[in-house]
Amino acid sequence: AMDFLVKPVPAEQLELCAKRALNRPAEAEPSSSRPVSPKKTKKVEIITRDKQVKKLLSLAERVADSSASVLIQGESGTGKELFARYLHEKSGRSGQSFIAVNCAALPENLLESELFGHEKGAFTGAISRKTGKFELADKGTLFLDEITEMQYHLQAKLLRVLQEKVVDRVGGTEPVDVDVRVIATTNRNAKEAVEKGDFREDLFYRLNTIPLVIPPLRGRGADLELLCDYFIKKYCKIDARDVKGLTSRALSALNRHSF
Repeated sequence: AMDFLVKPVPAEQLELCAKRALNRPAEAEPSSSRPVSPKKTKKVEIITRDKQVKKLLSLAERVADSSASVLIQGESGTGKELFARYLHEKSGRSGQSFIAVNCAALPENLLESELFGHEKGAFTGAISRKTGKFELADKGTLFLDEITEMQYHLQAKLLRVLQEKVVDRVGGTEPVDVDVRVIATTNRNAKEAVEKGDFREDLFYRLNTIPLVIPPLRGRGADLELLCDYFIKKYCKIDARDVKGLTSRALSALNRHSF
């Protein structure tokens, strides 16, 4: 299980979760009960010949070893999580855990416990201590997907963790030290979310220490044929098919799409 949805489920969210599940290698899925070692995951491969994306990859390599937080912005499907995993892979933390949390998929009470953990008896149903994602990601990387969907009061708790490097478990009395590199993403304009009052300004600046903005495919025309060739080869290998490539007519049809 990599995700769950709370009713009523928006059709767009269901479609997005289904696509993520279908496109995600099973061995790369983070378990809710234990960290995932990058040694068991496939090497991150970002397919591009676009100058802007290459600049972003170069920047990512230069800042990979920094412990500073990273905010990756871009539309859905632009490869934000791929960039996050690329940063982790290129960093000195690559031998440690990469833990992913979808902030939009969990209701408020579950997200707090999921991130920070809880003590036994902290609330009804807390029959044992739960280790939060921050603790599981200690010495590694914590990936917070769709950060602008996080509830406002949890944003304050997240800010304290980033500033103090300690976690307060729900129902706990003693802070827990953590050494975590946080990479956050959003498909919204984070500054606009701040202006609307949906997102804390101080948290925005704390996360936006290293900003990466990934362009959509419609701004990367040179990548279209390259990506098509990559996926044709990939799925031919998986499904044992013999498709040589796209015809010029098919490629022309794809180029007419707005993306």
